[in-house]
Amino acid sequence: MVTIEDVRAFASQLPRAYEALVRDRVKFRVGRIVFLAFSRDETIMGFGFPKEERAALVAAEPAKFLMPGQSDLRYHWVQVRLAAIDRAEMQELVLDAWRMCVPKGVAATYLGGAAPIRSAPPPARAR
Repeated sequence: MVTIEDVRAFASQLPRAYEALVRDRVKFRVGRIVFLAFSRDETIMGFGFPKEERAALVAAEPAKFLMPGQSDLRYHWVQVRLAAIDRAEMQELVLDAWRMCVPKGVAATYLGGAAPIRSAPPPARAR
């Protein structure tokens, strides 16, 4: 079982991530983008997740994952019951949500890799 304190300890160490309190709810952001948000009772964690994949995630483990509320369906977002995950899974979910928000070079540096090499632009076509 994971608590909000476990998530806070991990998420607060990620580059560019910071905690905010919005309408009595704890959220973590990178810039203005929210990548984690907690229910008021701190038992449910919403997190950034590709919306094309979330239906499959929820269908695979409905006791663990939940679809976001109707107003959040337009976002890349899904929810998890904190009591249903362990620390390793929490860290994976948080890290993946954070990676969706930061520049690739920041994520690569944090993860111990080199910054991605940008390919040269395609040659200009003759007109």
